[in-house]
Amino acid sequence: MTQFLSKTKITRYFSAAMMMMLLLIMAVPMSTIGQDATGAKTGTFNDIDTTASKVVDTLSKAKDTTVAGVSASVNKLAAAVTTVANADGHNKIAINIMWTLITGFLVMFMQAGFAMVETGFTQKKNVAHTMTMNFLIYAIGMIGFWICGYAIMFGGALNVANLGGSAGVISHEITVHLFGHDWNIAGSAGYFLSSKYYDVGIFTLFLFQMVFMDTTATIPTGAMAERWTLKSFVVYGFFISMFVYPLFGNWVWGGGWLATLGTNFGLGHGHVDFAGSSVVHMVGGVAALAGAIVIGPRYGKYGKDGSVKTIPGHNIPMAIIGTFILAFGWFGFNPGSTLAGGDLRIGIVAVNTMLASGAGALAALFYMYIKGGKADPGMIANGLLAGLVAITAPCAFVTSLSAVIIGAVAGILVILVYNFVDKKLKIDDPVGAFAVHGANGAWGVLSLGLFADGTYGDGWNGVAGNVKGLFYGDAKQFLAQCIGTVTCFVFVFGVMYFFFKLLNKVIPLRSKEADEIAGLDIPETGVHGYVD
Repeated sequence: MTQFLSKTKITRYFSAAMMMMLLLIMAVPMSTIGQDATGAKTGTFNDIDTTASKVVDTLSKAKDTTVAGVSASVNKLAAAVTTVANADGHNKIAINIMWTLITGFLVMFMQAGFAMVETGFTQKKNVAHTMTMNFLIYAIGMIGFWICGYAIMFGGALNVANLGGSAGVISHEITVHLFGHDWNIAGSAGYFLSSKYYDVGIFTLFLFQMVFMDTTATIPTGAMAERWTLKSFVVYGFFISMFVYPLFGNWVWGGGWLATLGTNFGLGHGHVDFAGSSVVHMVGGVAALAGAIVIGPRYGKYGKDGSVKTIPGHNIPMAIIGTFILAFGWFGFNPGSTLAGGDLRIGIVAVNTMLASGAGALAALFYMYIKGGKADPGMIANGLLAGLVAITAPCAFVTSLSAVIIGAVAGILVILVYNFVDKKLKIDDPVGAFAVHGANGAWGVLSLGLFADGTYGDGWNGVAGNVKGLFYGDAKQFLAQCIGTVTCFVFVFGVMYFFFKLLNKVIPLRSKEADEIAGLDIPETGVHGYVD
C-alpha cells in the first residue's frame, strides 16, 4: 500500500481523519434546548475536562477545513469517544444532584431538632402550641418559597453549572443602574416552578434552598414562643418565606449587589457566605429580635422593680436531643453547600464544622465555671449551636485552628449577648434565638473576613484568586463582610419590625393574658401537649 501512498499523503489522511473525529464530536449537542425534566440529557462532555473550548481551539489551529474520504472506522471512533465523554459528564452531574438532595434531606431533618430544642426550653403548658408552630412553618415556608420566594432569590441565577446548567432556561434579574454600576436587586424568573422551569437542576436547587429558608423561618418561633397567636404566625410564615429571606438571599447567593461588591468595587470577592451565617441565621435571628420586641415579654418575666425572673424549660433532655439532631443536620447544611459531591473540600468543611461546635460548647462551659456558675446544660447546648452558626460562613475557607477559635468565641459570645438582651435590654427571648443565630451569624461572616486563608474559593462571585481575609492580607474582603453584615441587620430588622407592628393591628400577635397564664395548648390548638 505504501507504494501507492507517499508519506506526505499518509500524514494528510491521518490529519484529516482526526479533524473529522473532532468535527463529529463538536456536532453532538452540548445541551438540550428547553428543560430536561427527566435528567437523561443533563450532563455532557462539556461538564468534564474535555471542554468545548479546547475542541474549538484545536480546530482553529488546523490548516485544513475540509475533509474527504474519512473511513467508517473513524466515524465509529468519534461516536464512541462522544458517548463515553457524555456518560462521564452525565455521571458527574448525577453525583452532584444526588449529593445535593441527600444533604438537603439532612437539613430538612433539622426542623425536628428545632422543634425539640424550642419545646424543651419552654413550658409544659405550651408544648402543643410550640410544636405546632415548628411543624407548620415547614409547610407554610415551602409553599411560600414555591410561589415567589425561589424566583426572587434565584431567578437571576437558575443555571447552576454543578447541577447541569439548566439548559434552555432563561434567568432574569431586576437591575438598577446607579453610579456607573449595575445593582442587582431581585430575580424574576421561576415563579411557581412553572413548565418553563421543569428541569432537574432547577428542582434540585429548589429543594436544597427551600430547607435552608425554612431554617430561617423557624428561628423566630423560639424568640416569640409562649405568647404568639397561630393566626398571625401563619401570615408571618408566608411573608418571610416569600419576600424577606429571598431578597437578602438574592443579594448574596443569587448574584445580587452584595455578591458583586468584588467585581464592581474591588472589595475582595464581594460579600462571601459559604452556607448561610448571614443569609440563613442572621436573617432569622434579627427577625426574631424584631418580633420579640414588638410582641413583648411573657407574663411575669420582668418585675416592676426591674427584676428578671427565670422561666425554666420543662424538658432539658428533649432540648439536648434536639441539639444533637441539629448538629447532625449541619453536616448537610455546610458540606452540602458545595452543591457538588466531587468537590473534595467537603472533607475540610465537615471537620471545621464539627470542631467549631465542640469549641463552642466547651467555651460556654469554661466561661460559666470562670464566672462562678454551674454547668447549665441549656447554655452548653446554645454554645454548641453558636459555634455551628458562626462556622457556617467560613467553614470552607479556614484552617482547623481558625475553626476552633471561631467556635470558642461564639460559645462565649452567645452567653454575653443572651445576658445583655435578657437583663439589660429587657427583651424576652425564651430560647436565646438572637444570641445564637443573630449575633453569631454576624460573627460568622465577619470571622470569614478575618480568617480566610487563601486556599479555596477561586472564581467565587466571579473574582479570580482564592478568598483571603484580613489576617492573610486582604483588608477589602473584611470590608465587604462588614457591609454585608450591616446591610443584613438594617434591612431585616427594619422590614420585620414594621411588618410585625402592622400585622399586630390587623391580627393581634399576642395571645390573651388569661390564655398565656393557663397555657396556649387548648386556646390555640385545642389539645394538650401532655395528658396527665
